[in-house]
Amino acid sequence: MFESLSERLGGVFDRLTRAGALSEADVVTALREVRTALLEADVSLPVTRDFIKRVTDKATGSAVTKSITPGQMVVKIVHDELIRVLAGDTEPEALKIDNPPATILMVGLQGSGKTTTTAKLAKRLKDRNGKKVLLASLDTNRPAAMEQLAILGAQIGVDSLPIVKGESAVQIAKRAKTQANLGGYDVVFLDTAGRLHIDEVLMDEIQSVRDIAQPRETLLVVDGLTGQDAVNVATEFDGKVGISGVVLTRMDGDGRGGAALSMRAVTGKPIRFVGLGEKMDAIEPFDAQRVAGRILGMGDIVALVEKAQETFEAEQAERMAKRFAKGLFNMNDLKMQLDQMLKMGGMQGLMGMMPGMGKMASQADAAGLNDKMLHHQIALINSMTKKERANPDLLAASRKKRIAAGAGLDVADLNKLLKQHRQMADMMKKMGKGGMIKQAIKSMLGKGGMPDPSKMSPEQMSELAKGMGQGMGGMGGGLPPGMGGLPRGITLPSGLSGLMKKK
Repeated sequence: MFESLSERLGGVFDRLTRAGALSEADVVTALREVRTALLEADVSLPVTRDFIKRVTDKATGSAVTKSITPGQMVVKIVHDELIRVLAGDTEPEALKIDNPPATILMVGLQGSGKTTTTAKLAKRLKDRNGKKVLLASLDTNRPAAMEQLAILGAQIGVDSLPIVKGESAVQIAKRAKTQANLGGYDVVFLDTAGRLHIDEVLMDEIQSVRDIAQPRETLLVVDGLTGQDAVNVATEFDGKVGISGVVLTRMDGDGRGGAALSMRAVTGKPIRFVGLGEKMDAIEPFDAQRVAGRILGMGDIVALVEKAQETFEAEQAERMAKRFAKGLFNMNDLKMQLDQMLKMGGMQGLMGMMPGMGKMASQADAAGLNDKMLHHQIALINSMTKKERANPDLLAASRKKRIAAGAGLDVADLNKLLKQHRQMADMMKKMGKGGMIKQAIKSMLGKGGMPDPSKMSPEQMSELAKGMGQGMGGMGGGLPPGMGGLPRGITLPSGLSGLMKKK
């Protein structure tokens, strides 16, 4: 969502950091471009003015302009102020589910993704917190709304309140509360009805439900693609009903991100979660520091580690490490790595989390280096026999034709895959001998505890990124060759550099 803003800011800061010394006029000129970029990203004017004023006050002092790395100092000031805009001055709180059955009231306009978000949060609480959850739909207006929530509940293994036709929203809320008490539930979600716009009928109904349910949390679900109107909706709901937090949906879309950057500053209410897709696990807690890092092209190493911890199996990783240390790397290993890349967010997702790589994501996609290419490579490996996967040297011309035809691709595509395999096999051998595989496992699985990036210097972040890159090259499915030349000033981790040389 922040791609265009990130590109604009990246260009500004590239010019700043390349300059040896900065005058106050240089900083002011750069911040004028930052102001334009924020306004074009649909950030509200008052928020933009306040942001630029605070950055200017801190960035035009003599301590900055005469420092050894003035450009980096300005970037750090902008980064810190971005975090302040996104999160406010208080630490984010966890959902209040300490007094079972804790009621969470879900409110929002129709079409914002409220029902899907309710199911996503229920799955998250069940899987990650071990909570017993009950879902109840109070939407008596939209056709099949209740059935939709019941179906989603069945998909994620969460109970839903039986549907009784003819009941009002208040009656359903009372029945849900009773059922939650009798059934020993930890959390009950009340999915209220929405409207296409805010009106008195909608607000009266939600207020009546709120008075009956006495929710621990009232979460407003708003569509992140609606821009500044999402901020207006949040302001009105908070004024008439009272909300404890916001969930922004469709944050994986191509909106400009202004709602996220303006929400906390304008409404005073925290963004608690962001929806990143249609799948039931495509929701994350909102972390201002990590979002600010992504906007400024610093990547998101913490998210990369979390993805690795979620998708890697320690025993499997240990077995792979032993094989690689012996110089063993066949097509089954390569397929496992390609599958791992898709699980961790695909080509674009991984590049967005690697520091300095976000700028290359669009170039990579234009060059055909995307998830479609990964699926094609997996299809080619699936077309091979067990013997061919275990020993790719068996692949003569006749076998190559058969494999390519079975995958619906050309022999040239198979030859590229074989070249990639040889490059990766050579790299694995070197990493195995140098003990880098074990270090990669520690990085990917978080052994020894994950350091706090907020307390790390740029040099320490670079070292962490390097270790993660070695992990991605050695354990998580190295990126294929053909990425082309790197932007000036960007150095790749050693685990990836051999795989991304120009063919």
